[in-house]
Amino acid sequence: MEKMWAGRFEKALDQLADDFNSSIHFDSRMYRQDITGSMAHASMLGACGIISMEDSALIIDTLDAILRDLEEGTLGFDFGAEDIHMFVEAELTKRIGDVGKRLHTARSRNDQVALDIRLYLRDEAKTIRGQLLELIGVINDQAKKNVYTVCPGYTHLQRAQPISFAHHLLAYAQMFKRDISRIDDAVARMNFSPLGSCALAGTTYATDRRMVAKALSFDGITENSLDGVSDRDFCVELLACLATVMMHLSRFSEEIILWCSWEFKFVELDDSYTTGSSIMPQKKNPDIAELVRGKCGRVYGDLMATLTVLKGLPLAYNKDMQEDKESIFDAIDTVKLCLSVFTPMLDGMKVLKENMLRAAKGGFINATDLADYLTKKGLPFRSAYKISGTIVGLCIKEGKVLDEVSLEEYKRYSELFEADVYDAIDLTACVAQRVSEGGASFSSVEQQITKLSEYLEREKESIH
Repeated sequence: MEKMWAGRFEKALDQLADDFNSSIHFDSRMYRQDITGSMAHASMLGACGIISMEDSALIIDTLDAILRDLEEGTLGFDFGAEDIHMFVEAELTKRIGDVGKRLHTARSRNDQVALDIRLYLRDEAKTIRGQLLELIGVINDQAKKNVYTVCPGYTHLQRAQPISFAHHLLAYAQMFKRDISRIDDAVARMNFSPLGSCALAGTTYATDRRMVAKALSFDGITENSLDGVSDRDFCVELLACLATVMMHLSRFSEEIILWCSWEFKFVELDDSYTTGSSIMPQKKNPDIAELVRGKCGRVYGDLMATLTVLKGLPLAYNKDMQEDKESIFDAIDTVKLCLSVFTPMLDGMKVLKENMLRAAKGGFINATDLADYLTKKGLPFRSAYKISGTIVGLCIKEGKVLDEVSLEEYKRYSELFEADVYDAIDLTACVAQRVSEGGASFSSVEQQITKLSEYLEREKESIH
């Protein structure tokens, strides 16, 4: 295929250099956005009298036919083309001749690619947003089943205080809600059209950039032509959002991996999301969760690679910026893939409630409640804390738990202890008493579930 820029050159590009320079192998995925953007541009050219309305209509109709042929599979990509933009323009010219050559009036590949990547990322962000909402829905469903499932809450991976398993799960729902909010913020800053910036300085034609922006559902236009073609902040910002999504998925995966182990045995994953060992027949490995955890580093790398590419670039466009696509495409593909397997894995996860309760009983996680009991009877908290810690030490030496300490033994440490101490340190009561807003009490958890359900319903309505 002859290069669109061939007029300046006497020699053809070296084949290896041509392959190195080409991006169609990865940017062909933007064909829909490229064609849609070109149709809006052609419509504007006609409306502004830059080309005839007849030529504008023919270009739009032919681009629509090319899009339809690509989606139906009757037209394949020519991987000899330099990029998706050159492929579409060449195919257009092949079909309608010189009229097709008018499409690139008042436009450069620099602003064209800047437009395409914004359109593409906007579409993909919407898809990932929907996947995150689906995951939050599954978390909420699991939480509804486990409001009264008492389990240990941890700090430093040490048993700390009793909570409900629903409370633990709902913490992740909040993380993923923030991820959605961050993606929305990133898209809001992304949603400005650079088309019309041309190579770097705008154009001598009296174009209507805002017409194109409106046709493509942008909130406005980029206000500086240099910035319009060289800005990739929106790629960095979305990559940061995706890296945070992966960080949250990785943390969640780490806990699921721990919970699946015999040391915890709090949950059991469905066979569909585990694998066995090639040599140890007893093994049931949480490979899917491990892969999600591992792929987190991949998305971190994509973010770091993009930041590094951009850090030394002078204005305006530089070919280095072609490197933005493989990183952002890889991050998008990775996040979508991880969400597509993580969500059903979580949905099918079996919670072993008795094992959780047994672990909660064995870790003195009601020691704070013992101290609170004395505090509510008038003892300063630090004094109550010391007494509680001393009694825990006694229990460890004698191999028993706080519930097994006799009232007589309790009274040796403080006359404030009465028979109601056993009610105060009952694990279910300990959870129920965490009544502060957002706390672990059953009533608080039920309120969190209600709020989350309302959030999901609002999101569902906004989509429709």
